[in-house]
Amino acid sequence: MNRIGERIKKKRELLHLHLNELAEKVGISSSALSQIEKSKSFPSILTLKSIAENLHTTVGELVGENESLGNNPVVCKKDIKYIDQNKSGTIIYLLSNHDLNKQMDTYLVRFAKASGIEGFFTNAFGQIFCHVLSGEVRFNLEGKSYLLKQGDNIYFNAKASHDAINNYEGVSELLWIQSPPNF
Repeated sequence: MNRIGERIKKKRELLHLHLNELAEKVGISSSALSQIEKSKSFPSILTLKSIAENLHTTVGELVGENESLGNNPVVCKKDIKYIDQNKSGTIIYLLSNHDLNKQMDTYLVRFAKASGIEGFFTNAFGQIFCHVLSGEVRFNLEGKSYLLKQGDNIYFNAKASHDAINNYEGVSELLWIQSPPNF
């Protein structure tokens, strides 16, 4: 239990948040957050939930529920985790294990015919790199349109207005890498 504070501090620093910034977002004093990070006090479940939300993680990650997964860098094809599917038919899969210390998230984005990424990655920040594995994907980035074919790549700031749509008659697949992790 006393590693919760270490995990909070590491995640806060990874997101380049000052102690007082996180404390203000959570609604507690800087000294209270400092005490939590030093494991001199433990947060209530409501405070812990608020800390997790503001650090773009889960309570489970902060209490270490997935720590053993970080010791295994391999994710076999059969263990790829389904994340979500949107209304247009695009499906997202997580390609990496959960790890509080990881610097990026890696996803497989599988587009159905004419589907897009609406509803996904809406709160993204940091940087995004995409590689088209199969098919064709039309990226709209800051008002410009780019048609990417198998083997093509795109790299952009997550805060830039962006959209991606399958431009292929069949299924298209895209490797989506986002740093820092925040889905």
